[in-house]
Amino acid sequence: MHAYRSHTCAALNTADVGQTIRLSGWVHRVRDHGGVLFLDLRDHYGITQVIADSDSPAFAAIEKVRAEWVIQIDGRVKARDAALVNPKLPTGEIEVYALGLTVLGEAAELPMPVFGEAEYPEETRLTYRFLDLRREGMHRNMMLRSGVVRSLRNRMWDQGFTEFQTPIITASSPEGARDFLVPSRLHPGKFYALPQAPQQFKQLIMVAGFDRYFQIAPCFRDEDPRADRSPTDFYQLDIEMSFVEQEDVFAAVQPVIQGLFEEFAPGKTVHKDWPRIAYRDSLLWYGSDKPDLRNPIKMQVVSEHFRGSGFAVFAKLLEQEGTEVRAIPAPKGGSRKFCDRMNAFAQQQGLPGMGYIFWRESEDKSGMEAAGPLAKNIGPERTEAIRQQLGLGLGDAAFFLGGKPEAFEATAGRARNVIGEELGLTEKDTFRFAWIVDFPMYEKTDDGKIDFSHNPFSMPQGGLDALNGDPLDVYAYQYDLACNGYELISGGIRNHKPEIMYKAFELAGYPNSEVDKRFGGMVKAFKYGAPPHGGCAAGIDRIVMLLADTTNIREVIMFPMNQRAEDLLMGAPSEPTNEQLRELRLRVLPKEA
Repeated sequence: MHAYRSHTCAALNTADVGQTIRLSGWVHRVRDHGGVLFLDLRDHYGITQVIADSDSPAFAAIEKVRAEWVIQIDGRVKARDAALVNPKLPTGEIEVYALGLTVLGEAAELPMPVFGEAEYPEETRLTYRFLDLRREGMHRNMMLRSGVVRSLRNRMWDQGFTEFQTPIITASSPEGARDFLVPSRLHPGKFYALPQAPQQFKQLIMVAGFDRYFQIAPCFRDEDPRADRSPTDFYQLDIEMSFVEQEDVFAAVQPVIQGLFEEFAPGKTVHKDWPRIAYRDSLLWYGSDKPDLRNPIKMQVVSEHFRGSGFAVFAKLLEQEGTEVRAIPAPKGGSRKFCDRMNAFAQQQGLPGMGYIFWRESEDKSGMEAAGPLAKNIGPERTEAIRQQLGLGLGDAAFFLGGKPEAFEATAGRARNVIGEELGLTEKDTFRFAWIVDFPMYEKTDDGKIDFSHNPFSMPQGGLDALNGDPLDVYAYQYDLACNGYELISGGIRNHKPEIMYKAFELAGYPNSEVDKRFGGMVKAFKYGAPPHGGCAAGIDRIVMLLADTTNIREVIMFPMNQRAEDLLMGAPSEPTNEQLRELRLRVLPKEA
């Protein structure tokens, strides 16, 4: 017999009854039923129930073991009585009568339990992550992640893509976040950078003549943490293709992601209709460039109904340039209590509030009337026009926000989400995707300068001619894939012509010399015959987070940082030794008072 096990803890069934076997694993729990001991033994594969009565040679040893000890059990397989069968376990029809026990590794008193799924402080869970990962839910999430990565890799090969690896140590590059810098020992005073993404390398792969590339790529960004974003590193499915337009990328990606969600979300609806929504429309209709389309609410501009109206707040506001009033329809939200609650929500978000109108039965029972302070101020003719534009009726409501869209858009989007949830409008157990397209190439910064809005390597729509007008009117061949309120994919058709690239960066304040300095390798390559190319990258951590039905990305990363970008298990970041600093010719400055 094998030194440690003849079977795993998920392998035994009624066909093995009568056999003498050997199992090894962790003590999940021990129960004493009046002279009969029941021990649940757990390994990577599952759980087997071990039983020992006073006649068992292993009885005394089992009495001494504690939770999470690693043990080896020799025993004989028995069929459980019909009334004691556990249908939730693959081994639920049998149990193992213990004939011997060997302790392979004792466990100290546990700082947190493994049995059960009790909530524990995240700091404790991350400090003892090796224990946290033994818990059923976390183990399941990690196996889900592994399966997703394997499936993605297989699906990409099936689509005719080839996997290549790109460097981890490279040069700094402005990708929209801070770099992690790595000092060079051989070149004192100079630094490498960990790649924020394999962006330039994958484009160089296209220039080198490899047509369809992919990689399960680690990416490193020194970012502030969020619940759906790791503050240091993450993995993405990185894709690039030659001789393609935007639609070709969409056609290659959809079957991969669609098939993945269908494979790993059994019982849930995965919609096959992936609409294309312009960035500006997404902000208008949903208040977000990553809309949750499970919620059917679509916001509309209703400025004309308030212009010159008796509601002075909106009427005066609309006299200012660049302002508008938007409505959030709320079917079945027509109660003053609900309207007041949503008004309070807006105030909690830092806005003065949200105006509202709701439609109820008139006092004389003769029909429908508009109610609320706003309705009284603008009158029945305007409220009726609003109702008809929004397609609302008896028992419905509408909420209103006004000003410059950039000031209230995000709050309007959050309000839309809350309204959809509270009124039961948002679908459950469903995944809805949408391509967000036509991103602006540039934006104006707080200090009035022009800068790139998104990926600086995207091709402007209209090519070089488009860059001769107002930069804020230029759209890029840039696209994102949104799913249930999260951005899953970002990509674009690349700017592969040096003259267009120089002009695009010039408008953002980068002279040709700076472009040559920062992107010299890629600019040089483009001068030697670059094919039209494009691609995208899908966030693997976020995909798994959605499939695992959690909103915390740390639940699907094996060894994540905490929200302060600290590794509590390994003690990172740590202070370097004086010897390391001398070797690198570095000095650490004291903290500013």
